[in-house]
Amino acid sequence: MPVSLDRGDRNFLIAVLGAMVLLFAAIGALSTLQPAPEVALPSSYAAGRGGAKAAYLLLQELHYNVQRWESPPQSLDGPEIDPARTVLILATPIPMADASERSALHRFVYNGGRIVAIGASAATLVPEGATLAYKPGTAVWQKIKAAAPSPLTRGAPAITISPDSRWQMANFSHLEIYKSGINSVVVTYYPQRGQVIWWAAPTPLTNDGILEPGNLNFFLNCVGPPGKMRILWDEYYHGVRGGLWSYFSGTPLAWGLVQLGLMMLAVLFAFSRRSGPVRPRVRVSRQSPLEFVDTLGGLYQRGHAASAAVSAEWQRFRFLLLRRLGLPASARVQDLYTGARERLGWKQPGLYETLQKSERAARDASLTDADALILVQALEGYSDLLGLKPRFREEKSAWQKT
Repeated sequence: MPVSLDRGDRNFLIAVLGAMVLLFAAIGALSTLQPAPEVALPSSYAAGRGGAKAAYLLLQELHYNVQRWESPPQSLDGPEIDPARTVLILATPIPMADASERSALHRFVYNGGRIVAIGASAATLVPEGATLAYKPGTAVWQKIKAAAPSPLTRGAPAITISPDSRWQMANFSHLEIYKSGINSVVVTYYPQRGQVIWWAAPTPLTNDGILEPGNLNFFLNCVGPPGKMRILWDEYYHGVRGGLWSYFSGTPLAWGLVQLGLMMLAVLFAFSRRSGPVRPRVRVSRQSPLEFVDTLGGLYQRGHAASAAVSAEWQRFRFLLLRRLGLPASARVQDLYTGARERLGWKQPGLYETLQKSERAARDASLTDADALILVQALEGYSDLLGLKPRFREEKSAWQKT
């Protein structure tokens, strides 16, 4: 027996098929795109020309205690890290650090750690770090000579580097190691007990630049002799976070999850339309009493007529109490209170003060909305407690039951 579809089901089916066609078209278009050019990121995992896998493997071959560091900087505060015997390499980190991470890196240096900070982005993570634009603005490889004798220049009187920034020499304690004109390319300084060594570019440790004369010796001078220092090669700021998702990055799993999610949403939407309860749409009547109350309250509020609201409630309460007590319209507040005590048996305190305040507030043009609300609520409460409002026969106020 053929299944008939109403107009809504047909529109929904057409929308789902259209979304699937667009998704398949997007996947096909993305698959035909040319691969993105290699990003010159000096990561210890990267084997390209701008990577640094060769330098990392060389340190292992030279029996350095080196490891990849994929944890946030707060982990440097752990008991397994001895800052005085640790070198942290920040090779052109992706700038994504927050204030707590910068504070952790600063504590590491202050407690005796050494940071080899490379690039303008690394300068923002170390204490007293700041860079300026390189002059002239060029990023080609340059052979730059040492500015002064230093343990960092041993066996490296000159290095080859392609700088695009220069250190801002704003502190006399910062020492220029390699310099070209006004451009400070390599700088070192000692904040408290630690040391910071800044490079303008990662060329001396990249797979392509480590073979240039002086670069390897300079790199090894920065990390120290083997066996004495523990070297942490930061990969956390290269995007390697060591989580479960890192095992699936670069695979079609993400697209598969997107398609599976769309299919589940379509199934749930179709099932809910067929199996959900059918309820009529609720229409709010324009004649609702609450609408009148809200409108009237809004008028009082916009007109700053708090005393008028109290006056209306006071006149109503006074009329009901006069009628209940059988008193004339000229009765005073004292007469109302006395009648409530003698004829209605009201013994609780506070009624007389409320009556006096209400009578004065009804003529007070400077009355605030908060004070008016308190008085109106009090009069409404006393109207109920004194039995002035009409009620069912079985109802009785709490004070009359005691």
